[in-house]
Amino acid sequence: MADIVLGVTGGIAAYKAVSLLRELTESGHDVTVVPTAAALRFVGEPTWAALSGKPVARELWQSPHEVPHVELGQRADLVIVAPATADFLARASHGIANDLLTNVLLTTRGRVVIAPAMHTEMWVHPATQANVRLLRERGAVVLDPTDGRLTGSDSGAGRLPEPRAIAEAARTTLAMASSGRVTRSDLHGRHVVISIGGTQEPWDDVRFLGNKSSGRQGFALARTAIARGATVTAVVGHVDGDLRSGVPAGCAVRRVGTAEELRSVMHELVDRENPDVVVMAAAVADFRPVTSQPGKITKESLADGAAPELVLERTTDVLAELAVKRGSSATPIIVGFAAETPAEGESLATRALAKLARKGCDYLVANDVSDGAVFGDEETTVAIVDANGDCDLRESVSKEIAAHAIWDAVRFDR
Repeated sequence: MADIVLGVTGGIAAYKAVSLLRELTESGHDVTVVPTAAALRFVGEPTWAALSGKPVARELWQSPHEVPHVELGQRADLVIVAPATADFLARASHGIANDLLTNVLLTTRGRVVIAPAMHTEMWVHPATQANVRLLRERGAVVLDPTDGRLTGSDSGAGRLPEPRAIAEAARTTLAMASSGRVTRSDLHGRHVVISIGGTQEPWDDVRFLGNKSSGRQGFALARTAIARGATVTAVVGHVDGDLRSGVPAGCAVRRVGTAEELRSVMHELVDRENPDVVVMAAAVADFRPVTSQPGKITKESLADGAAPELVLERTTDVLAELAVKRGSSATPIIVGFAAETPAEGESLATRALAKLARKGCDYLVANDVSDGAVFGDEETTVAIVDANGDCDLRESVSKEIAAHAIWDAVRFDR
């Protein structure tokens, strides 16, 4: 497990850092809490000491013979600051070291995850946004705050992500550092749009046609992209129940239900946000009922023994449509996904290359879903192919490892 410094600054969301501390310690990490003086006005020192199981590091002059600002920073595998106020972002981005926490940031060689929380006006202010850009350029993972209720009656962008989501971002960042595969924020400055989960096509007001997509691979792609420095917008359809509130911290979210809703939102985002990469990881329905009946179709409404007739029509192929829309432009880079059931003697890579040619995307990630494999599982087998015919086959790996392999494959110098 890792040595973690949890920095807490003086915002009302400091109370949420208590739950984050519990998430980290229950995962087996050794956590030292470094609260600012203002943070201790919101949550007292005994709380941090009791939940971390160790003394709280409060100030530079505490045990000076141990040189705490150097010792803590050098020892830390990861520094998390949550919540991070606008004042802290300004000081950290400009190298101002006027308390223990900002000194630790200058001495650490570990990874840094920062979760800002503040009123919307402060978050969108050009000064704050410039400070965030500077921190990201230096390799820090700065999670965008979520939209929601703020202090008082205000609502908007600036709410601290949920503690579990911050802990998950920390876990992803630590995994990257320990693997040695990614040592820098190689997606910094890139904007990524990812579709996630499955669509549901209504038959009546109660029933729908859906699929087994859980959303796990899409969320893994979002988490790893954020950890590698990207700005991510997730277009989220139906996902497994335990993932519905598990959107990665720092991720902008658009919710959709049907294939047509997903199609509309993807086109809107491509037009408005001009992303560098579009990843179609969602399992979009190929067919939908021609008509959706109002209310519920009941047995009593049908002749004795009769069953309702379900007539289907094709949905629009969103992946192929986005490739056509791009035309000869170099952006966005388009990554498609395909759930395949190869015939006997047929390889997953062969199926992937054929589909890539049909769809017109730059990369295609194929899963072998024979006998219901992959859906909802923690592990996957993927073939990542590109237009040159190159194939990276990853067998029985975690979906997070598969996500990193996909980002490793994407080239921006085509």
